Amino acid sequence: MRLDMRDFSKTRRIVVKIGTNTLAQDGGIDTAYFTGVAAQIRALRDGGRHVVIVTSGAIGMGAGQLHLVGKPKEMKMRQACAAIGQPLLMQEYRRAFEREGVQVAQVLLTAEVLSNRQTYLNLRNAIETLLRLGVVPILNENDSVSTAEIGTAFGDNDRLSALVASKIDADLLILLTDIDALYDLNPRQYPDARPVPVVFEITDEIVRSAGGQGSIHSTGGMKTKIEAARIAANAGCRIVLAHGREKEVLTRILAGEPIGTIFLPRRRLSNRARWILNSRPAGTIQIDDGALAALRNHKSLLPSGVTGVAGSFDAGAVVLLNTAAKAVASLSSVQLRTLAGKHSTEIKKLLGPRHRDVVALPEDIVFLDY
Repeated sequence: MRLDMRDFSKTRRIVVKIGTNTLAQDGGIDTAYFTGVAAQIRALRDGGRHVVIVTSGAIGMGAGQLHLVGKPKEMKMRQACAAIGQPLLMQEYRRAFEREGVQVAQVLLTAEVLSNRQTYLNLRNAIETLLRLGVVPILNENDSVSTAEIGTAFGDNDRLSALVASKIDADLLILLTDIDALYDLNPRQYPDARPVPVVFEITDEIVRSAGGQGSIHSTGGMKTKIEAARIAANAGCRIVLAHGREKEVLTRILAGEPIGTIFLPRRRLSNRARWILNSRPAGTIQIDDGALAALRNHKSLLPSGVTGVAGSFDAGAVVLLNTAAKAVASLSSVQLRTLAGKHSTEIKKLLGPRHRDVVALPEDIVFLDY
């Protein structure tokens, strides 16, 4: 293991994701755990670090208030549980941090906020201001209004935490869960499973070895954590997966103790490239092989290479290019259907002199096989 892998002495911005099962104990909320987390984060803040929390637990707390048995599966019931549980969850955080003399702020998100460039920048500015004021932002998916059916859901808070870490240029993402490390096999099924202390690259084998969904009220399993690690790694962010019930877990991780599994970052993509890569595509532009080859040589996408358009989107939307790349489209889906296969010189003739003569610029194209 390289000596600097767990040297976090220069780490200044941290995202901590806390899972549902980490916050709960014996079927109820564990107030003492909130108190311990608040004390550790206050110490990190006093050491000059900025910390953002991404929390789960709203649906579980709401289900507990309604005395439901098992995990609510119907969307309407999950939304109702989230609406009941979210203020209770924030109340626990507020009380715990108030004892430490630290102010907290609630930020509820839907996927469309991060996919839209302007609302994403607004969110980033709001979080930057809160951190500058010494406030600890506490983020959660807005489960009372988010649904996969209308495209506003992240799917799980592991992914949300990684997206947040990527968007705010965090140095470290800590995933606190109810398992102590990534294993080469599912430890709940195989007694000979061995922990993996370091992941240099997330391979297909690692993805296959991950188990399924998490336990009772949680939506994430090991696969979602690996996907989160992949997103954060492309932001140049280190990721530590650890058991949230380890004593003083945050303090010890930042001190460099070999707790859990550390995922090492890949090459650092620009903030804009990461926004493009992680945004939900509004549609698909089909292109021919010649156009695809030109894009890999850092050329613009021209309308002559477009063979088809799926979906409805405006100019400036993030779209898929076949299944190979994502890009910010310079033209809308209506305009592209008019121009598909035509030479660039025909654009101004058909759409007017003020329109660009390209579909996407090289700096607005990110390949998915990064």
